[in-house]
Amino acid sequence: MTAIPEVPASFETNNDIKKVGFISLGCPKALVDSERILTQLRAEGYQIAPTYEDADTVIVNTCGFITPAVEESLSAIGEALDATGKVIVTGCLGERPEQILERHPKVAAITGSQDVEGVMSAIHDLIPPDTNPFTSLIPGDVKLTPRHYAYLKIAEGCNHKCAFCIIPKLRGLQVSRDAGEVLYEAFRLIAAGTKEIMVISQDTSAYGVDIRHRDSEFQGEQVRAHLTDLAVKLGEMGAWVRMHYVYPYPHVDKIVELMAQGKILPYLDVPLQHASPNVLRAMRRPGAGKQLETIKRWRDICPDLVIRSTFIVGFPGETEEDFQMLLDFLEEARLDRVGAFTYSEVEEADATRFEGRVPEAVKEARLARFMEVAQRISAEKLQEKVGRELDVIVDEFNDDEDDELPGTKLVGRTKGDAPGIDGQVYVYAGEFAGQVKIGDIVKVRVEDADEYDLYGEVTSLVDWRPNVPQLGHFGKH
Repeated sequence: MTAIPEVPASFETNNDIKKVGFISLGCPKALVDSERILTQLRAEGYQIAPTYEDADTVIVNTCGFITPAVEESLSAIGEALDATGKVIVTGCLGERPEQILERHPKVAAITGSQDVEGVMSAIHDLIPPDTNPFTSLIPGDVKLTPRHYAYLKIAEGCNHKCAFCIIPKLRGLQVSRDAGEVLYEAFRLIAAGTKEIMVISQDTSAYGVDIRHRDSEFQGEQVRAHLTDLAVKLGEMGAWVRMHYVYPYPHVDKIVELMAQGKILPYLDVPLQHASPNVLRAMRRPGAGKQLETIKRWRDICPDLVIRSTFIVGFPGETEEDFQMLLDFLEEARLDRVGAFTYSEVEEADATRFEGRVPEAVKEARLARFMEVAQRISAEKLQEKVGRELDVIVDEFNDDEDDELPGTKLVGRTKGDAPGIDGQVYVYAGEFAGQVKIGDIVKVRVEDADEYDLYGEVTSLVDWRPNVPQLGHFGKH
């Protein structure tokens, strides 16, 4: 199950406190939903159980995006049921209760995505909250990420009608948060020690469209609910700001200008999905045939820009010519970070009715060819970084048992690497061994590279001072 911060020992004296297990599956957007549910559980005095054996019930936050994710969710539900007998299901797959009940008719309750109130109502029915008023005084939000980075969800839902996707059916049309609400959340996170903010939504470029980019208050000013205005204000706080799920709309040029000015990280996660105009039209994706032109323009504005993207191989109707067009695009675009998966049917998605199915063996062969090209390009681009000094944020220690000094070996990421999906930097601390903490930013001289990762040595510590007052003492850097 998902590891949760432990409850302070002073609150563990009451053996009647109810304990809830939690499994969080799916994307970072679902992770944010999990954090909200866990925070409410803690606020009402429930403890979070680290194992099935300790849990009075288990909540499973599911994913229903593609068939493998659905199967993973159903398997997790079954495992939790076998272990505890009491399971509450929430998340994307919860929008399809009949699919869950067909496999697991004994689940206690099912709620949809983002339904904190529904989850809490189900919990109250299964295990009523402790009446001791002191257990409800446990402070603070629950985060499922380390303290030094956090996901900031700015909108929910999606207005696109991609043929392979059912997110609008699961999570609804786009609903944006007011800019003031988003900025105050970022302010609190940075004040508590967060050094990296990852902006997420289903379509980040479309932020604010549904609320007509209305103004809202932040620190005495009116801020428009528009991605450029939001990025400016986030950049002023002094943390690393990373943009995910950005569609190539015209105003993204302004975002790239902010990157060139050093206001936010020079990193764009752009889900391109394919390069063949025929396939993109069948997928109902925007910008067919304009990707190379857009990427060239962005790199002219910000030469250090790192672009990550994901692609679908073997979409219905994809010919060998279409696939070769995708390979040619990779060679010319030379994207920094690339992920790919074979097309998988999703119940209720329009593409399940398309003709021209690509055989599984052909899909797998194409995926292997695709990744061979992507891997070579990644290795070439990382090799260009050898000899340079880069800022690296430290995520974990990687010490061997025979090391003389703890903190000698570190694992971190550059400004061009998002956690969990991109490469890492394996770092020798050298003379700074024992001085570097998790969450610190250090200068690293890159000494080697492979297909996905960098290797180097710390040359100095970076003095990180955000433009947000810090709560408590977080060290010198």
